[in-house]
Amino acid sequence: MSHPLIQELDRTHLLDRSNDKFRVGDTVDVYCRIVEGEKERTQVFSGVVIARKGSGINEAFTVRHLIAGEGVERIFPLHSPRVEKIVAKRHGRVKRAKLYYLRHRVGKATRLREIESKDTAA
Repeated sequence: MSHPLIQELDRTHLLDRSNDKFRVGDTVDVYCRIVEGEKERTQVFSGVVIARKGSGINEAFTVRHLIAGEGVERIFPLHSPRVEKIVAKRHGRVKRAKLYYLRHRVGKATRLREIESKDTAA
């Protein structure tokens, strides 16, 4: 258990991510700020969330996608000011908390089943 003063300091640095709801197995677009010299731009990293870890200010998630047949993983701190927003495109149906087995799969074998949303039936 950490000191109450440290907990209060952590609470002040938490960003409001209530509209960025995503879970492990979801396909997401992560909009992150990239600084190149004097310029700053937004870059989108799209992929499948294969892990979430930590809690509070230390929470992070891992996103994986394939570029030219090569798997690329990137770990993003959830409450980083460099992460502008996280948009969930698809919601995958998974039975595990960590999807590290996707590292050993290629092509169509990396697909996850999609959760059927109830609001599209209306």
